[in-house]
Amino acid sequence: MSRPWEQIALFDLHEPSTPDPAAVEATESDAEEAAVAEPPAPTVAVEPPTAPAPEPEPTAPPSRPVWESLPVGAEADEHALIVTAAGTYTPSGRELTGPVDSVDKLDKLVRWAALKPLGSPPQVWIVGQGACESLGWVIDPGSEDDFDDMEALRTRAAADLTAVLQATLTPMLSAGWELRGDPGHVVHLSRSIGKFTSMVDVVIEPYVWTYWNKDFGWNNRVGEMGILGSPTAGTYLPDEDLPAARELGRRLAWSAKHLGVLPGPTPARTGAAIVDKIKRERTRSGKGLVVATAGPVPPLDGAPRGDLEPAVGWTRVPEADELDNVHRLVSIDQRAAYLASAGMLEFGYGQPAHVTGGAAAAAAVGEKGAPFGLWRVTLPAAQTLSLPERLPPPHPHMLADQPVQTWVTTVSLDALREPVADGGIGADIDDLDVTEAWVYPQQGRVLDKWAKILREARKVSVDTEDAATKRFLGSCYKGYIGRMVNPDMWTATRMAHHHQPLWRAAIIAHCRWRGRRVAMRIGRERGRWPIRTVTDSWVYLLAEGEDIADPSAALGKMSVEKDTPLTGTLLAALASAQDVHEVNLAIRAAFADDEFAAEEGEGVL
Repeated sequence: MSRPWEQIALFDLHEPSTPDPAAVEATESDAEEAAVAEPPAPTVAVEPPTAPAPEPEPTAPPSRPVWESLPVGAEADEHALIVTAAGTYTPSGRELTGPVDSVDKLDKLVRWAALKPLGSPPQVWIVGQGACESLGWVIDPGSEDDFDDMEALRTRAAADLTAVLQATLTPMLSAGWELRGDPGHVVHLSRSIGKFTSMVDVVIEPYVWTYWNKDFGWNNRVGEMGILGSPTAGTYLPDEDLPAARELGRRLAWSAKHLGVLPGPTPARTGAAIVDKIKRERTRSGKGLVVATAGPVPPLDGAPRGDLEPAVGWTRVPEADELDNVHRLVSIDQRAAYLASAGMLEFGYGQPAHVTGGAAAAAAVGEKGAPFGLWRVTLPAAQTLSLPERLPPPHPHMLADQPVQTWVTTVSLDALREPVADGGIGADIDDLDVTEAWVYPQQGRVLDKWAKILREARKVSVDTEDAATKRFLGSCYKGYIGRMVNPDMWTATRMAHHHQPLWRAAIIAHCRWRGRRVAMRIGRERGRWPIRTVTDSWVYLLAEGEDIADPSAALGKMSVEKDTPLTGTLLAALASAQDVHEVNLAIRAAFADDEFAAEEGEGVL
């Protein structure tokens, strides 16, 4: 009888490759800092039974997405398992065992496999409703018709799932496992033997939708669900269990190879795992910047309500002359805007110094420019400046008819001092009346390597037409940057360094200024001005064949996001619009995208 690790490949599509030594090293995660791999259990009494070879996978229909035919690697094989109703498999598709039809067998499987962590605890993925039924993990919260919205259904389902898991996990708890938090779509388990502690995350694929998180895009629909994809965008796993297991295995191996970590329970956690991996490598080598403490917002006198650096949201009613000789409605946006800015900006860290009066103004004009920090400035009334009437104010806190005293990051301070043609207001430090500042003693490109890893992985996704992993990467960097502002996301002491709201503010400010600079150039060179902008996306009325996108494929450059013909109905709607609300309705109808109004662009965090 063959041993489980020697059985034939499940899907018979690609021969399993030899694991890359660099990919299967015992990489640490935050969890791993307090937990090392459990010593291998004796093979006697715990070796799972073998399973018969499955039937060959049927030929895929012509409509099969490109990414489902991409090769499956073995990079995640020592770090994760996939359990279906038919059996248990490595991510590369090699069959290990027959069906896991009890929690007791799941316990034996996990202990026998002795999986290694990779940026996060090892993972066991339960794929398909049949596998859940075998383990007794079945819930029936009702249907969408029984609830006012999907959020109510999700809340009910999440509570039911927790109750079912608490009632059925007794065999694992009796065997020495402990729960880390309430069980849900991810069951976090740890087990100690002497000085050794092992951890494992059991991820229940059919119920991942029960976890609320903005990464998942909840708005009465199921949106992004991490590495599993998005049903709305058509990147979720295939419907059938075995093709779903194969595609999940491919994505796990892809993440291990190109990101160096297993995907986290949310995209934001995946982004954090990459940061932590880099932090550990730099700590060991003594090379590179390491930030080990949180950077909360200092106590500000007169702090603005809401975000320090809000993303811009603005619409105007087009003038009559702008509706002549136009045939298309086009939106352009910055390619991976937040990722581009995160890799190029210098961020501050350490204990900031509070300076006031003349010292604050002097700090803003140092030999090397203004250091990273927060500055209390007075924004002049927009109508007193020679600014384009067809663009929003250079800063969201600026008002048309009166000056505003507010706090801005160094990025905005520098941007406001740029000439009007480059997106600023041409102000001197004296014009901005800097009266107070919080200045950081250290600064550097802390996220440069993080951005490089994600940028290179994104290129692989683009080059291979792998829309599933490309969308996942977008969720990772946007989710992580978005969660920098939320201390509740990083409550564990070892994770506190991810709380960096000023970094997020600087990234938003940089993207906002970069977009305005491009809009100024387009207006100057083409005579075209936007009628709407949301964060890094700009909507224009253009003639046939007119192209305002950047020719460069670099991140942060403007690319075409949407392009639709101007029908007579749409043109009439824009011509008759009495206010910005009617313009927004017309644009939304043109792009036929319910997400456009409030959730478009990099602002979806």
